[in-house]
Amino acid sequence: LLLVVFSVGIGIGSLLCETLSHRQVEIGLVPLGAIGMSVFAIDLYFASRGLPPAAEMGAAAFVGHASHWRVMADLALLSLCAGLYSVPMYALIQLRSQPTHRARVIAANNILNALFMIGSAVIAGALLAAGFTIPQIFLFTGIANAVVAFYIFMLVPEYLLRFVAWVASRCVYRYKVRGDEHIPAEGPAVLVCNHVSFVDAVLLMAASPRPVRFIMDHRIFKVPVLGWLFRLAKAIPIAPQKEDAAAYERAFAEAVAVLREGDLLGIFPEGGITRDGQLQPFKGGVMKIIELARAEGIEAPVIPMALTNLWGSFFSRIEVRNGENVAMVRPFRRGLLSRVGLNVGPAMPPAGLAPEAMRSHVDGLLAS
Repeated sequence: LLLVVFSVGIGIGSLLCETLSHRQVEIGLVPLGAIGMSVFAIDLYFASRGLPPAAEMGAAAFVGHASHWRVMADLALLSLCAGLYSVPMYALIQLRSQPTHRARVIAANNILNALFMIGSAVIAGALLAAGFTIPQIFLFTGIANAVVAFYIFMLVPEYLLRFVAWVASRCVYRYKVRGDEHIPAEGPAVLVCNHVSFVDAVLLMAASPRPVRFIMDHRIFKVPVLGWLFRLAKAIPIAPQKEDAAAYERAFAEAVAVLREGDLLGIFPEGGITRDGQLQPFKGGVMKIIELARAEGIEAPVIPMALTNLWGSFFSRIEVRNGENVAMVRPFRRGLLSRVGLNVGPAMPPAGLAPEAMRSHVDGLLAS
């Protein structure tokens, strides 16, 4: 019975991945699965430690005890979270490994899985020999899983960043993306977008199947929580040339390096968050990056994007305090799950582009 509960939970969790991922490889589900596995493994300890000793019993007798339902619920939810954890990981392995090495990578992963299963059996046997009870092994496993997961997510922050982006785009807003097929699956590209709120970069992360490196005003790194998040995302701080010439030049060098490595670069060409909800003129910094990249032979297409319906949300500068437009002063300003969107346009070749042309494309996407 318990094996059936576990197997059904794994199956449901695996099938949920498609629904929750919107048909893309959503590695933001991996931290969600890791958190769930730890929570329900630890609760399994509390659910089972107080059960009285019992002789062997049939399935009907087991189900007849109300206290056993919590055990089965924990086991089902633990296995469901394991499905959320493992399916995106396997999909990511297949997506990002080179086609010529994919079979070998999967084979090596299977060997490592087998070795760790053997290792876990040895550890469980050692714990039982040391006097641990079965419920205590559940507790040990849940805590160990949390510690290892935290270490992995700090080592490879992309998982944690995608989790934050997934939560923001599905639990804070009702987020709809149109035209995401225009985001290239491989190769360098420059993503240009209007700048409406402090969470614009997070929403763009949620729309892209690949990591995005952003160029951002150095002052945003001083904002609590968001600053830490953007540092974790390896965002590139930029300061006005008059304020810090070295930081200004360093930002452009790092931006070109991102394109040289074949990655996505995100830019908000308005140079700051809008204070009136309108699309501002695009500055020339984006053209400098494109020209520096072209000088190195990098022809990175420009992908126009437009965030819609974010003006007026908690993270936009719609509130006025002491004559200044400020954000994040009225929680739940538009309630929960307000509808926002992202419209993505076809790629524009970098040759002959100008800031006005980019702005025109973004403006057109805002109106669509």
